[in-house]
Amino acid sequence: MSTLRVTAERLTIHTHPNADALELAQVGLYRAVVAKGVYQDGDWAVYIPEQAVLPAGLIDELGLTGRLAGADKNRVKAIRLRGELSQGIVCRPLALAATDLAAAHADGRDFADDLGIVKWVPPIPVHMSGDVVAAPDLLPWLDIENIKRYPALFAPGEQVVATEKIHGTACLYTRTPDGDFVSSKGFGAKSLSLVRSERNLYWRAVLGHRVPEAAAKLAAIFGAERVGIFGEVYGQGVQDLPYGAKGGAELPGYAVFDVSFSDASGALRWVDAEDLPDVLGGLSVRLPVVPRLYAGPYDEAALVALAEGRETVSGTAAHLREGLVVRPARERRSDVTGTRAIGKLVSEGYLTRKGGTEYE
Repeated sequence: MSTLRVTAERLTIHTHPNADALELAQVGLYRAVVAKGVYQDGDWAVYIPEQAVLPAGLIDELGLTGRLAGADKNRVKAIRLRGELSQGIVCRPLALAATDLAAAHADGRDFADDLGIVKWVPPIPVHMSGDVVAAPDLLPWLDIENIKRYPALFAPGEQVVATEKIHGTACLYTRTPDGDFVSSKGFGAKSLSLVRSERNLYWRAVLGHRVPEAAAKLAAIFGAERVGIFGEVYGQGVQDLPYGAKGGAELPGYAVFDVSFSDASGALRWVDAEDLPDVLGGLSVRLPVVPRLYAGPYDEAALVALAEGRETVSGTAAHLREGLVVRPARERRSDVTGTRAIGKLVSEGYLTRKGGTEYE
């Protein structure tokens, strides 16, 4: 899930191909459907992204009562309007009428608090929850930003690796000299670890796929004090796309998407994306790895197209593809996001599917 920021953006206006009274306002690579004539090319407006939860007053002001997602009809979600994908809301809230939006954009101002907008937090099902304890040594994961929001994240022609984004739940595992820690993305963000339990989904995946044994070998290879193995747990009952993996008492599906490690100084390093399959493939304990769909020069249009289609996880193409995760072939920091250079592209089919689940 991406970081929630409500920002001022300069718009590029496009004709809606299927509606005379509508237009498309572009922010980054996102497009939001707007009423025709409200905005001109180059205008400034406020962009509210997907997964934002809006207060009742703002919903009423924008004329969106009963039209948003969620049980309370207050969550922004991608939808199709007259055949065109609309992601996020473009608006000029009354509360910001006196605000210089161009200056706010230059300052990087976030209007979420001003407008009472918060980030949607998915519910945690019982089988994914459990007792937790403080775990300050847990190696962290991060929110991955959408490349459509930050199109300058990668340079054209930069060598990148794109892997399939699996619709499951992120499992954080950390090996330390003092013991093992297992957590979910939500609990891990709070430096909390799940107490070991054979009934817990994450622990079952970690133990069943022999992740601790693999981590011990990686610690020896890298001379690391701590090793973090980050994988996606999936299967029947985890999300709405099971990829052929069973649920219940069966071993859930699991695929590694990242590995980090730190030495005695605490400095954190990541295994380069182009090396990850070989590093894991060289272990006597063979961990499943997320499918690699592309390796080569960064081509925005080609990768946006590759995010669509059918999944390759099950071997049967049983489901639509959630999308891609893109990394540079060699790990680097991004000046665009101020953190690791890593981004995602989410398929339109996934965003607009019916009956989807979004547990974390």
